[in-house]
Amino acid sequence: MAMEGGMKCVKYLMFLFNFLFWICGIALIGLGIFLQIQLNSSMIIKNTSSSGAPIAIIVVGVIIFFISFFGCCGAAKENYCMVTTFAVLLVLIFLVEIAAAITGYVFKDKVRSAFQDSFLESMSKYNNTKDVKDAVDALQKDFHCCGAINSSDWTKYPPFNGTNIVPDSCCKNISTDCGRIPANINTVGCVEGINSWIKRNVAIVAGVALGIAFFEILGIIFACCLMKGIRSGYEVM
Repeated sequence: MAMEGGMKCVKYLMFLFNFLFWICGIALIGLGIFLQIQLNSSMIIKNTSSSGAPIAIIVVGVIIFFISFFGCCGAAKENYCMVTTFAVLLVLIFLVEIAAAITGYVFKDKVRSAFQDSFLESMSKYNNTKDVKDAVDALQKDFHCCGAINSSDWTKYPPFNGTNIVPDSCCKNISTDCGRIPANINTVGCVEGINSWIKRNVAIVAGVALGIAFFEILGIIFACCLMKGIRSGYEVM
């Protein structure tokens, strides 16, 4: 009876875990969308290297969202196969997340370089394409930056080449023709501006990731306990 009571408790804990796991999936989807909007709302970042991280987070969130289905159904029906599938998928997701974190750390400089190249390419098209112009202006306003490395980058591209003038979106206090006033221009480049923004928000991302990893480990433990109980023939209900 004590063992049956313990397995019943594990079953209810599985339900609770999967509800929290479902919320974690939604949180990941929301986090990925937030990062995608922040980094890609301007049409500057078009390459896979730059936008891959937010997309990967969204994909993992969607997978987690659906994996929780196996856990719920498996616990409700005491189905050994479904609970096993849930546990295996959870282990795989956990390993993929670890691999993704290591890869992201190793290639962080390449992502920075990819953004820099993309931004410089957009600067070269600033005078020719309205969509690119609007995107560059929006990013410089949002991140209070100017140019890729610094404001002097604009001296290489028309219509600002050969002058000390920069786009008005570079200004600390934006107004018409404010880009002609050196004292009013942001000196920080947008590559560094984006990097600083990421550093300020990395604690939030790390907190969400650690929270999800904790719930995944709990889910694996609960699933293994329930699998053992079902296989041993205990009446969980």
